[in-house]
Amino acid sequence: MGYLLSQLMSLKTFDLSDNNIHDSIPYQLPPNLTSLNLARNNFTGNLPYSISTMKSLSYLNMSHNSIFQSVGDVFANLALLTTLDLSFNNFSGNLPSSFSSLSNLSTLYVQNNQLTGPLDVLSSIPLTTLNVANNHFTGWIPRELNSVPNFIYDGNSFDNGPAPPPPPYTPPPPGTSRNNRSHSGSGTRKPPASNGESSGSDKGMAVGTLVGIIVGAIFLFFIALLAVVFIRKQKRKAAGATTSRGSRSAGATDINTEIQEQRVKSIAAVADLQRPPAENAVIEKLQGHSGSIKRMKSPITATSHTVASLQTATNSFSQEFLIGEGSIGRVYRGEFSNGKTMAIKKIDNAALSLQEEDNFVEAVSNMSRLRHPNIVSLAGYCAEHGQRLLVYEYIGNGSLHDILHFADDDGKTLSWNARVRVALGTARALEYLHEVCLPSVVHRNFKSANILLDEELNPHLSDCGLAALTPNTERQVSTQMVGSFGYSAPEFALSGVYTVKSDVYSFGVVMLELLTGRKPLDSSRVRSEQSLVRWATPQLHDIDALAKMVDPSLNGMYPAKSLSRFADIIALCVQPEPEFRPPMSEVVQALVRLVQRASVVKRRSSDDSGFGYKTPDHEAIDMSF
Repeated sequence: MGYLLSQLMSLKTFDLSDNNIHDSIPYQLPPNLTSLNLARNNFTGNLPYSISTMKSLSYLNMSHNSIFQSVGDVFANLALLTTLDLSFNNFSGNLPSSFSSLSNLSTLYVQNNQLTGPLDVLSSIPLTTLNVANNHFTGWIPRELNSVPNFIYDGNSFDNGPAPPPPPYTPPPPGTSRNNRSHSGSGTRKPPASNGESSGSDKGMAVGTLVGIIVGAIFLFFIALLAVVFIRKQKRKAAGATTSRGSRSAGATDINTEIQEQRVKSIAAVADLQRPPAENAVIEKLQGHSGSIKRMKSPITATSHTVASLQTATNSFSQEFLIGEGSIGRVYRGEFSNGKTMAIKKIDNAALSLQEEDNFVEAVSNMSRLRHPNIVSLAGYCAEHGQRLLVYEYIGNGSLHDILHFADDDGKTLSWNARVRVALGTARALEYLHEVCLPSVVHRNFKSANILLDEELNPHLSDCGLAALTPNTERQVSTQMVGSFGYSAPEFALSGVYTVKSDVYSFGVVMLELLTGRKPLDSSRVRSEQSLVRWATPQLHDIDALAKMVDPSLNGMYPAKSLSRFADIIALCVQPEPEFRPPMSEVVQALVRLVQRASVVKRRSSDDSGFGYKTPDHEAIDMSF
């Protein structure tokens, strides 16, 4: 169903429970739901990012599935949520900090998972039912949870007894009232605390508490040391005394010595108190932040093939079956005995950074779980006899690069509407990789040659996740992934750093290709026009210059307003500073608005198939959107 579910704007209750669905959860769910129930299926993967936008959600049930990885910090905006059930899954890691924003949550079930860390994040929630049984939680149970009427916590590794009070000379902890506590959620901006100070003061108080603990421990150590010295001095005095004293005096001395030893033991026992919950929580958070908590290995969903079967499908990788050459190997058409045609990438072993078979299979497992209608699906792999091969679904209508730059001279080209749809589809693919996948997947080799078009001209992004198979050295990366000059973001050329914002830049370059029909670098043109970005960027906001930049093969068949808005999106994406480029979710929304405006056109041209034919009839067509 994919992103199509996001079009169900009026849907309030969505219930797929008690089925036998074996797949990842659709990443774009209806945005205005009040109740979502996906319980008792066999869903895998992780919680979709789109949950974070469901501000009206009051009931969420994901129990009895096979969802793994961390829970995900997607709850900051769900203030109306009253019931949350994540029980009987394979969640790992700490509870997300955005749980503290669930100010109306009364029922929480997370039992029978692999969750770790403390429960401190739950202390401010007005819970009436809480079940955290059969996990790996540690630390002390917060005092606030003792008032929860229905609280089940067995099967964990909590410290025994109630949380101890802070030691002497420790500053009191900050206020923890359920009504006045301030939370920052999952974003990068933190709201002010309830006392008017910034939320960073909480961190200062935690540091003050830690300093107090250390000072108190040193103080107790010196007291114990003085007591030991005093006892030894008493013993020496007793040894030098006259033996004429009676047994009664000797007995009294023994009793005094015993009393002093008991005092030392008492002081040592106080000094040996375990650290209080505040310190424990800080350490747990640091461990979680550093990634010390191991994630569960993901199941392999791709089919394993033998070298012999792939040789048979490609006629021993003959030249007649060769259909292209990618960043790390050649691609062949494979024809299998069941009638299916697949694309088989034979990886050059010299290009791999992952030499061990286990690591290769793990990377394949991660790639095979990428499910999106605009991403080429990885269906299988081969790791046999030192060979590394990947088997993809076959997209047989060529790449965007070929259609834009090597189209046949038969009078047809991609129409403007088709170009906008290609841009939207590939933007959705990058949005999925950057903002839905956990952790984010950086493509690193986004270019028009990796955008394949099917018979209906729907785009399919290829080579997703292949960055995990390439060497980590800067020089090797620059010649393999991001190997096509003209697409690389400025920060990569300067420092070798490549992030999701670098993918956004490359996407802007592809949009320029769609707009102008030109290659990113073209040495056949005059020097001032060889670099597409440098030539086009200064003209993107000049309507007259923009009209001259448009691909001549469109023959003027494009709406001026749509062209201008398309150029505005490009200008945002190709900004030199990565921090000023928009996230792909914003790019998608801008292109969606562009397509929605296009839908109001009453009369459509005869090129709705995506190809525009140059005929005089187009002169009378209304395309003013």
